[in-house]
Amino acid sequence: IVRMSPVLLLSLLLSGKPIIPQAELVPEKPKRSALNQLTRLLLRKYNCGVRPVQNWTKPTTIYIDLIIKSVLDVDGQTQKVTTSIWYRQIWNDEFLVWDPEEFDGITEISLSSDAIWVPDVIISEFVDVGKSPVIPYVYVNCSGTVKNYKPIQVVSACHLEMYAFPFDKQNCTLTFRSWLHSGKLLTRTQRVLCTQFMNDGEWELLSVPSHYWTLNLEDRDYAQIQFNVLIRRRPLLYVVSLLIPSIFFMVVDVTSFYLPPNSGTRITFKTSILLGFTVIRVNLMDEIPATAIKTPLIGVFFAVCMALLVLSLAMSIFVVKLLHYSEKEVKEMSMSACLLDKYGSMDQSFIESAFTSMKTLDDMEQSEGRRENIIYLYNRFDLSPEPDLFSLTEVSNNDSPLEKILQEVVSLRLYLQEEDNEGSSQSYWVELCLKVDKLLFCVYLLIMLIYVMTLLLLWGVWSSA
Repeated sequence: IVRMSPVLLLSLLLSGKPIIPQAELVPEKPKRSALNQLTRLLLRKYNCGVRPVQNWTKPTTIYIDLIIKSVLDVDGQTQKVTTSIWYRQIWNDEFLVWDPEEFDGITEISLSSDAIWVPDVIISEFVDVGKSPVIPYVYVNCSGTVKNYKPIQVVSACHLEMYAFPFDKQNCTLTFRSWLHSGKLLTRTQRVLCTQFMNDGEWELLSVPSHYWTLNLEDRDYAQIQFNVLIRRRPLLYVVSLLIPSIFFMVVDVTSFYLPPNSGTRITFKTSILLGFTVIRVNLMDEIPATAIKTPLIGVFFAVCMALLVLSLAMSIFVVKLLHYSEKEVKEMSMSACLLDKYGSMDQSFIESAFTSMKTLDDMEQSEGRRENIIYLYNRFDLSPEPDLFSLTEVSNNDSPLEKILQEVVSLRLYLQEEDNEGSSQSYWVELCLKVDKLLFCVYLLIMLIYVMTLLLLWGVWSSA
């Protein structure tokens, strides 16, 4: 019964228009679209917690493949690798099947991934949550095939071998398996798509082989798919910034041995080389990966280069110290100098070495030679020497002019002979120090040669392994 006000009823009667009930004025509700009806039909009695098979003994086959996009980070200290991948899952849901003719020819729809059953496939090497975008929908076609495509930023554990840095290759695995269900996991393709890899970074993608295998636990077979991501580091940056400057420093240090040790610039030059190498080493410390398992070969290279620079500086300091010994210290070391001169020179015969040694011993007795020279002069001029020969240099008022001239000549001869002996002794000592410097240089070259051969041997062993 529709109630109307008296005024409205009176106006309608006077106008002569038919009276239409108010209920007939309400518009009809629009029909649901075919997509909406299909979605409601599929999800009306759907249970997302039950595996979508009619026969529970039938396994669900899941097809998995990957698209490697890029390698974002490789942490040698924590043994972690961050990889950006496109992950694709395909499986068959027996409860999501319809006839396209009944729903306006719809063959594929998108459903919320929270509303349907999704396989509990995980990555065994997964160690941290990456910054992956959330894709809440999956595609379902009329035959029940479900396609789940989503990008994933995977932070996975990987056994990183940093021994050959920066010429290293890494093999990181991504193992996909079900957490609870025992079923079949099959790859749709035998190779992973690598054409979309961002190949302009530090790492170069070589290949991604995959293989399927099962793990038997408690009489149940758990299927697993393992993808081996083979990557190689591009070493050009590290060669230019680390290896080449270090080699240049070592070459300059070797050539600095040709500087004369008595010039005073060799030690300063070698100290500058050591300081420059240290500064470069400290500034590029972050470029070398830190690992607690095995020291990279490049770290051994830098440590030995530093030790060789310190050894070279110590050798130069030793030679300069020998050059600045006083005359008294030289005489005390004359016997050691003779032995070093006799056995340190390879092109000098034993007779020549013995003669040089005898000459050095004679230089030690130069004061006795002076006394003999004075006696010789007195005998030639028929002068009787006094007990103290050095008293001839003292001027006396009773001496004759000839005796005064003789005293002056003797004093001059003694002075010149002393200067000549000091000069010859000093030149011989400098020559001996130069031989010591040459010997130390040969030892330094031998040590460096052994070091280079050892590095090449270690590199060859690693390459063959």
